[in-house]
Amino acid sequence: MTTCAKLSFVIEVRRLRVLRALADHGTVTAAAEVLHLTPSAVSQQLAALESEVGQELLERRGRRVAITSAGRLLLAHADTILAEVERAEDAMRLHASGANGEVRVVAFATAITLLVAPALTRLRETSPGLSLVVRDAEGHQGITHLLDGDADLAIAVEHRGSPRHDDQRLVRIPLYAEPFVAVLPPTHPGADHDTIELGMLADDDWVMTAPGNPIRDVVLLACEQAGFQPRIVHQSDDFRAVAALVAAGGGVSLVPRLAVPEPTLALIRPLPAPAPTRRVYAAVRNSRADHPLITATLTVLTEVAEKL
Repeated sequence: MTTCAKLSFVIEVRRLRVLRALADHGTVTAAAEVLHLTPSAVSQQLAALESEVGQELLERRGRRVAITSAGRLLLAHADTILAEVERAEDAMRLHASGANGEVRVVAFATAITLLVAPALTRLRETSPGLSLVVRDAEGHQGITHLLDGDADLAIAVEHRGSPRHDDQRLVRIPLYAEPFVAVLPPTHPGADHDTIELGMLADDDWVMTAPGNPIRDVVLLACEQAGFQPRIVHQSDDFRAVAALVAAGGGVSLVPRLAVPEPTLALIRPLPAPAPTRRVYAAVRNSRADHPLITATLTVLTEVAEKL
């Protein structure tokens, strides 16, 4: 029984360039001139390449050198390899210049709908080399992902657990602020009112976001300031689910205005000023704040936010 030895070798790309130059120009001297090397250095590179592949690649014929069949086979692959290397070099140059690359964004669902998706469309036109990779995260979780290095940019919500404004790890960019509105069942007595005083909802069942969600903290504080503690019956962090439960008569709720799903069977009523407000901002790590890809993304996000 015969066995075939398994070949294992590593080919250096620069030596493939030398082989291609020799094939194109016919002599070691001519190849050396094109490559800005000495003839001796070219000969050494070719000898090393033959050693790497374990086969003769050249036949010396006087001053000229002929390529063997093994050399021609290697050249066929070399052309493909060198073309891919050149593309990789071009891509890295573009990345270094900030014209090409990936920005990982974490944002909560409403911000993805209102900000990130429109920004993605615009960035395809203004920065075609920039690729956004979007991940859904609740408004209070985005900063954690950012500081852990899992994201390059976070769209987050101000809450009592947010990093301090003087936190040197972050650069923060305000995007928009939106008031909370009352969400009521269609048959609620408050349907006849243009605005809803929170005290009018003190005896209702409530649909609330889950513990830990900063929206819940804002609503609980507003109710406390209005003189009552809400009777929480249903919980969901999905505002579509909140609106559906309210529309079905499951209770009342307070929801950021832009987060209210449309259409909805629930009734939407404003609160008198000063209404509780959700403040949304973008954040990046201080060390990456000046990166061209991130500044391009922030510019577009800010432009989209101004139209909300």
